[in-house]
Amino acid sequence: MELRFVKTVIWSWVCLSATNTLPQVFSAEESPSSLLAGAHAQEITPPKFPISVNGNMADQLATSAHDPLFARCIVLKEKKSAIQPEAAIAIVVCDSCMIPRNLLDRAKELAAKKTGIPTSNILISATHAHSCPTLAGVFQSEPDADYVEFLVEQIAMGIERANTQLEPARIGWGSIDQPNLVFNRRWLLKEAETTDDPFGGKGDRVQTNPGFGNLKVTQSQNVIDPELSVLSIQSRNGRPIALLANYSLHYVGGVSGNVVSADYFGEFSQRVARQLKATDVQPPFVGIMSNGTSGDINNVDFRQKSVPAKEPFEQIQLVAETLAADAASVFKRIEYRDTVPVRALEAEIALDVRKPAADERAAAQAKIDAIPDRPLRGLPAIYARETTLLAEYPTSVKARIQVMRIGSLAIVSSPCETFAETGLAIKKGSPFKQTFTIELANGYNGYLPPPEQHRLGGYETWRARSSYLSADAEPKVRATMLRLLSELNR
Repeated sequence: MELRFVKTVIWSWVCLSATNTLPQVFSAEESPSSLLAGAHAQEITPPKFPISVNGNMADQLATSAHDPLFARCIVLKEKKSAIQPEAAIAIVVCDSCMIPRNLLDRAKELAAKKTGIPTSNILISATHAHSCPTLAGVFQSEPDADYVEFLVEQIAMGIERANTQLEPARIGWGSIDQPNLVFNRRWLLKEAETTDDPFGGKGDRVQTNPGFGNLKVTQSQNVIDPELSVLSIQSRNGRPIALLANYSLHYVGGVSGNVVSADYFGEFSQRVARQLKATDVQPPFVGIMSNGTSGDINNVDFRQKSVPAKEPFEQIQLVAETLAADAASVFKRIEYRDTVPVRALEAEIALDVRKPAADERAAAQAKIDAIPDRPLRGLPAIYARETTLLAEYPTSVKARIQVMRIGSLAIVSSPCETFAETGLAIKKGSPFKQTFTIELANGYNGYLPPPEQHRLGGYETWRARSSYLSADAEPKVRATMLRLLSELNR
């Protein structure tokens, strides 16, 4: 039997004020400096079909929903003292592949007006399910304008409803290692082997998702983050309000047909409610799975020669049930407190863009002009189109890095598809007892390979709207994360 080590934080303390919806009257068991928490799952399933779904090289039109999509929201508020202003944070995890910053900025501004929570204290992320409506233009998928407007309103509404449900609460956190579901998908090629990139180069030393039994590869990069982190919020009498989990798994897939689906993230939310016997509580319990640092991680073990075929959604259910059971085991060991500091900091940094040269743009345009059929087929043509679109990008973009503190727990966010080694480095360098990273938060800036991974090449480094930051971006992002964590710990 595999031995897994459970790590729990034995203490957690949060103090939050009453809001306009709750009178400032406190019982003997409830001090004026106490945690208030609220949670709400706001449905974001498209109101009309068909709709574009991204996550693939060619656009796909979904005609229905296999399961509902949600923006799952948590609000925490703290009143430090009679003379200090209250602190408030909101965390939202949306069933979406990726969400551009301008959309999220609008949602934050609207939510701030409704709740009074500063936009700098609102974290909104995407799960990265590859079976959700297109919101960021990548490869041959483009967003539906009506759904964009719908989502902005729904996210803000979800935060507002979570805020109106604030009640005296307690909080705690912990984690467990689950290494059996995550595999590094970047494989080193044998010494004499290289592989082609879409631009005609032959220098890649890494192949992503090489397939089973590929004799050209030698070993996986072998870097994974197996930690399943859990943040649990309860009412003062122990009724589950919300559980926020975090795991570094790209997505699972196995979604069949022309449907939208929340992938394992949505299935986890349902199964963890059953594990905690919280399916019938009021207000409704909100289970949430956020994506950690999974830019190079998937759920396929290419060390095997093959794997048995599974039915559609079967693997999603298996992964979700395993993680829900693991989260429940952490839940049983958590000890709660009702007072903790709640804070948030953010910084905006400029990151350079790998823009194509003029001759590269001209060659790419000529290539796609010579192909009359749409959609484009084959990686050279698809990446040629990406080259022409990237030529319109600015020379640098601004990325928002945000950190939150809840007692001795720190949550760091990245607007990128961040590699596992970056997440592990942040956890190692953090001054907090427990830390995890939520990726694809507060915007979308594509893959974030560390410099060495850029040198090795491979899909995650190929220049496109999904991977356009310069090779020095990851060290800048990592340094900013660690600096903010240090400031937050003062």
